[in-house]
Amino acid sequence: MTTFIRRLAIVLFAMLALHRSTFAEETRRPNIVLILADDMGYSDLGCYGSEIATPNLDQLAARGVRFRQFYTYPRCCPTRAALLTGLYPHQAGVGHMVERSGLPLPDHGFPGYKGELSGRAVTIAEVLREAGYRTAMSGKWHLTPFTDSKQNWPRQRGFEEFYGTIHGVGSFYDPVSLTRGNEPEKPGKEFYYTDAISAHAAGMIGKFTAERKPFFLYVAYTAPHWPLHARPEDIAKYEGKYTAGWEALREARYRRQVELGLVDRAWPLSPRDPAVPAWAGVPNKEWEAHRMAVYAAQIDRMDQGIGKIMTRLRETGVERDTLVVFLSDNGGCAEGSGAPPPGRTPPPYVPTHSPDGKPVRRGNIPAIVPGPPDTYATYGRSWANASNTPFRLFKHWVHEGGIATPCIAAWPAGIRARGITPHAGHIIDFMATFAEISGAAYPRTFHGQAIPPPEGKSLLPVLQGKSGPREGELFWEHEGNRAVRQGKWKLVARHGTPWELYDLETDRTELTNLAERNPAKVRGLAASYEAWAGRVGVVPWDTYNAIK
Repeated sequence: MTTFIRRLAIVLFAMLALHRSTFAEETRRPNIVLILADDMGYSDLGCYGSEIATPNLDQLAARGVRFRQFYTYPRCCPTRAALLTGLYPHQAGVGHMVERSGLPLPDHGFPGYKGELSGRAVTIAEVLREAGYRTAMSGKWHLTPFTDSKQNWPRQRGFEEFYGTIHGVGSFYDPVSLTRGNEPEKPGKEFYYTDAISAHAAGMIGKFTAERKPFFLYVAYTAPHWPLHARPEDIAKYEGKYTAGWEALREARYRRQVELGLVDRAWPLSPRDPAVPAWAGVPNKEWEAHRMAVYAAQIDRMDQGIGKIMTRLRETGVERDTLVVFLSDNGGCAEGSGAPPPGRTPPPYVPTHSPDGKPVRRGNIPAIVPGPPDTYATYGRSWANASNTPFRLFKHWVHEGGIATPCIAAWPAGIRARGITPHAGHIIDFMATFAEISGAAYPRTFHGQAIPPPEGKSLLPVLQGKSGPREGELFWEHEGNRAVRQGKWKLVARHGTPWELYDLETDRTELTNLAERNPAKVRGLAASYEAWAGRVGVVPWDTYNAIK
């Protein structure tokens, strides 16, 4: 009997292994290129309604699938934690942000707010590397403080090759924490970070294809996150394009989105944000228009770099067998960047001098015309409101303006569907998706630690045009802003305010609050949210903020 059971177990194990690998074998173990923009709004690509020139991403969209409703988290590092682990950010230790560089990590007893990627989570790179993939990353990490401890740097979390920044933000001409592998690197004389990210990514494709092994390449741009730094020739393309103002821009983009089929005509364009002034009464219009021109130039240059990555895939003969995914980490950013208060030292990610020795001028004032390396500015709430067309609110919040992103997926050998999909996707879905298409097994334990099962669902059926409406619920929490989505219903609230309820089929711009008309639905969804929050380790924002 013992021999029979042993033989049966061997047969069953072989059948399971065959099932896992069948899809991957049929599609020749596809390469995966995951490209992430930083703080880019829903409407900032040409194929999502923008006037910004993004021909390479537009072409990618024409050959693949565009998501009408894809979701991230509303902030840089929580999104990255969820993306790489398939878990909600709190489960991965990044319920808020990474702790400040140079400071020891706190022992506050809240594991969901550890401030760096948890050892009780496994990354896509770790999972795919175990399955025989080569792994590389180019760009922004932002999942651990920039300290002497390197236990959570990319090389230690599954990436064989890494070139980029550990820290989350910095000058495009002289970024803090620039690293190759595990060692610091000094930017060269003509350095521009977006170009460097693109060049390294393209180089990794050449290296890995020469070895004839499947690869996973994670390309994490800092564009178009502030500061507003762009090449003069790119800025020149957009000078004069924004002199009609942010209201006209929002209306033009909204019309194009409706024409493209991304936005339902039944969803009105959300009103101008209450804190944004009418363009007619704005002074210094030329300076304001220039700020948006620099922002557009940053996206333009990123698209140029993506074009070089796509060219390298074609040149090496692997484009057909490569899944390329593009998205942003959150909605447009309304943050300011004024001069620090008197007597306060600028944060470490703001250089005191540009590479050519000029003092860096920091702030959003007409005397500082952004773009060159000796400036440090943002495009502000007004233009962010346009970036997030047709939605309201911004990065930090979990209304659609903070969490809705463009998402494009193309894979000639594996995706036969084309055009716009109405089905919802979420940042937590990439782990399950990449494991399925690669034949990789998600572990129950890793390096001696028990690992939670992934929270997301494979997007492969959606990409192949076979999926129906998403089942189950999706959840968000950041700084007390919270939401749950179930089918067409979304329950959402800003920190310290009551729940709002929206029917996203008829009102995705979240303008008609149905909470008072549907108290039972509010109670049910709120109960689901509270159960989820307890399960993943959410701490009330006021409680955490009081001790952090």
